[in-house]
Amino acid sequence: MSATAKPQDAIALLKQDHAEVKAMFKQFEELGERAYVAKKKLADKICLELTKHAIAEEEIFYPAMREEADDAEDMVDEATVEHASAKDLIAQISSMEPQDDLYDAKVKVLGEYIDHHVQEEEKEMFPEAKKAGLDMVELGRQIQARKDEITEIPPEPLLVAPSKQGSQPRI
Repeated sequence: MSATAKPQDAIALLKQDHAEVKAMFKQFEELGERAYVAKKKLADKICLELTKHAIAEEEIFYPAMREEADDAEDMVDEATVEHASAKDLIAQISSMEPQDDLYDAKVKVLGEYIDHHVQEEEKEMFPEAKKAGLDMVELGRQIQARKDEITEIPPEPLLVAPSKQGSQPRI
């Protein structure tokens, strides 16, 4: 985001991420069976964008939800587990080539996971966040800044979601 850009509220920013990645999954589906170079490039972009989004949510948005929103604990726990499943697929896809068996299937399943996760966030978590009175503009600023720091998918041990008790090293 440029210095002159108006900061987005957290929910608008996260929904924008959701829409962009959904469009990328649709693009992937439309690629020909042997479009290996395009598939690899697009799958890598999807994986990076999802990683940036997940890390920012886990480090910034989810802790704010836990702290401020009533009854958010179960919702955030479930979202964190969904992130862990997605990260596992991201790690697998990132280490594969498009010619490998199950590559397309893994990208498709990742898209289905993400679609389910997005539906729950947008229908359940985001309305709770609004009710909790979180400072959405400040959270949006922090989320964007964190996403801007991440330029590659971290090695697997760092990709694992943090536990509630422990903290994850910053990447």
